[in-house]
Parts: sequence; C-alpha cells; structure tokens
Amino acid sequence: MMTTNILEMAAQVLASRSISRSQQSFMSAKLGSGELNEQEQILVRRVFYGVRHGLLKTVE
Repeated sequence: MMTTNILEMAAQVLASRSISRSQQSFMSAKLGSGELNEQEQILVRRVFYGVRHGLLKTVE
C-alpha cells in the first residue's frame, strides 16, 4: 500500500514539476526509514535532485 503511494506521489511530483512541503517531508521520512525498495529510493532521490537543482518548484 505505502509502496504505491510513494510511486504515485513521485510520478505526480515529476509530472507537475512541483512538490509541496508535506510531500517533501513525507518522502524524506520514508527515505530515512529504510522502508523503501531500491526503485522507490531512486525515484525519491530523483525528486530531491530536481528540488536541489531548481527543476522542481516547492509549493505550500
């Protein structure tokens, strides 16, 4: 269940090119928890790369 949520969230964030602070916090917590498989970790890291490099806009 949580796996689908992360994959769907990452797909939505990448498609919209924006991420909310709550999505960012959720992804960060999941990444730090060790619960994500390799594919999920790669997607979350890709999202954070986009944030760091200004490819994704952070919204409230």
